[in-house]
Order: sequence, then C-alpha cells, then structure tokens
Amino acid sequence: MPDSVRIAVLASGGGSNFQALVDRFRRADVRYREVVGVIASRERAGVLERARRAGVAAAIAPPAATRAEMATFLRRALDGWRSDIVVLAGYMKLVPETVVRAYWGRILNIHPALLPSFGGRGMYGARVHQAVIEAGARVTGATVHFVDEAYDRGPILCQWPVPVLAGDTPESVAARVLKVEHRILPAAVEALASGAVRLDADRRVHWVREWFETDTFTNREG
Repeated sequence: MPDSVRIAVLASGGGSNFQALVDRFRRADVRYREVVGVIASRERAGVLERARRAGVAAAIAPPAATRAEMATFLRRALDGWRSDIVVLAGYMKLVPETVVRAYWGRILNIHPALLPSFGGRGMYGARVHQAVIEAGARVTGATVHFVDEAYDRGPILCQWPVPVLAGDTPESVAARVLKVEHRILPAAVEALASGAVRLDADRRVHWVREWFETDTFTNREG
C-alpha cells in the first residue's frame, strides 16, 4: 500500500458510513488518507448529496447495465480515481468478479450483523435486524470483511458486538449497530491502509499489530 492512500466508496443509501470515512480522514491529525470518490447505485441515493457537500467526486451506476457493462463502469471510475482501497458502505449490488479480482485484498464491505450469521443474498437493512430479533439472538454487531465473489462471504477483517435488548425493534437495533459501524469502518480502513492487516494468497487475514486506537471504542453508545 502506498504512503498516500486513495479511498473510493460504493453506496446505495443515505451515506452515513461514507460521511464517517470523510470525517475521519479529514481530521487534522490524519495525513495521507483521502476519500476520492463515491459511486451510488441509484440516482436518488442520499450519499450523493453528502458527496456534493464534501466536495468528493461522484458517479451513478447505470441502472440497466449488464454485468459486463457494470464491471467496465466500475473499473473506469475506480481506476480513474486511482483508488487504492474500495469500501462498500451500504452497497446493495454484487460486485462483478473482474472488479473483485482487480482489487482483491483491497476491497472491504461492512455488514450490520456478526457474520457468518445473518448474511447473504437479500440480507440487508431492516431485514438483517428483523432476522436477529426473530432468532432470539442476544448479541449482534458489525462486521468488516474483505469482498469476494459472493454476498457477505469474504474473509472477516474485524467485528464488534452490540447487545440486543428486551423490547428492541429492527429500528432500535439498527440505530445501535450504526453507531458502531461509524467507528469500526474507518478504523478498519486505516488498518488496511497502514499495513496493520493484510490478506494472504490463502484468503487468511493476518494482523501485524493492534487494529484500533485504544480510545476508538468504549462501552458507551453515544
């Protein structure tokens, strides 16, 4: 990984995790990290307004593209921004295999549950949290993993647990998990950018050193 790391984000929704990345890497004490672009999977995604306000380049995926056309579009955008790391932050589409291969070991996704449970095709948003509640789970959380050719299956980089409380709804669980996502995702991206973690040829995750600052996570929710 180069000293100066360029980060591209793929998103489908409001873009709060995109915002967390922008905020983290624009801190005065953080150098040589930059969010250089965002690709939205739909024209009305809220992340586009966040990108406009942040002055970050944005592109919208063609809605009726074939898989090959989508792969070409993504490669042109990501390569055009000279992206070193690609982050899926609430991106609802499967990334084409050619893109995964091109960025293997440098493309991450965040999932709002503790994988391998409550993941896979169709498991996103409120569906995940509803499934957690219906299963009677007492702990959920957030997972950052390397992206491969299937939904939510790639090697896990890091996880952080979140309690499921009596009387919780999908909305209340989602809000609690999202607060952790905003902490764990920037920390995971920094770990990859700094060389603290790497993925080997056998799909094994290797941690070279501690993956988060001691003050990044606390027991409080706020």
